[in-house]
Amino acid sequence: MPFRYFVKQLLLPPGILLLFLLAAWWLRHSRPRLAGALFAVGLGGLWLMSLPVMVEWSARAIEREPALAPNEWSSLSERADAIVLLGSGRERGDPAWGSDQPTGIGLERQRYAAQLAKASGLPVLVTGGLHYGTPPSEAQIMADSLREDSGVEVRWKEERSRTTWENAQMSAEILLPQGIKRVVVVTQAWHMPRSVWSFEKAGFEVVPAPVGFLSVDNARPLGGWMPEYKSVWQSGLLLNEAVGQIAYPLFYR
Repeated sequence: MPFRYFVKQLLLPPGILLLFLLAAWWLRHSRPRLAGALFAVGLGGLWLMSLPVMVEWSARAIEREPALAPNEWSSLSERADAIVLLGSGRERGDPAWGSDQPTGIGLERQRYAAQLAKASGLPVLVTGGLHYGTPPSEAQIMADSLREDSGVEVRWKEERSRTTWENAQMSAEILLPQGIKRVVVVTQAWHMPRSVWSFEKAGFEVVPAPVGFLSVDNARPLGGWMPEYKSVWQSGLLLNEAVGQIAYPLFYR
């Protein structure tokens, strides 16, 4: 496991909030006022992360690229030369399939990319490397799934990248020498701003094709003020993305 994984899980919520709660318990006798503050921050943070309405509001600040209208799909070939589908990890060794499978988010992206490819006739590149060094690559898993589930043959597979920045840089190594500079980038709506920035830095003209919006009406009882376990996971995704949008311009030029 890479060191970066542990740092990321501990410093981003909910990991950091759980550390606050642990510290509150440890300091409850020696530093009761500090322990009380840490407990309030830890518990309050977890409560906010569990609210669907907070997911909706937070996503509105992050999901800045609008969705493509369905009537635009067939004309994408006038605006771009290829579709780039970004990886999103994998589910390891599902016994039902007997092999590694795309994640739920990955399948959402794949379904959308397949529809865009069929409507526009554009070729597809899938990008995503090995998961902690273990084959097959994310790109290979997506390529197999697109062929078997949607009847879409992938033209290019970029199988080395581990981050969004590397997705863009290594896709550029494949596409730019072939004269392909205009690409439709398919990824989650909350991940799209950082993806567009990365691919533009790599030398592409980008047509954003976001999917899986979290900023829409949450449609939950009580307007989304009832805690829900799914929202903790979604809040974590949004917080991770917010940190990424701040960090990328600082670390990549």
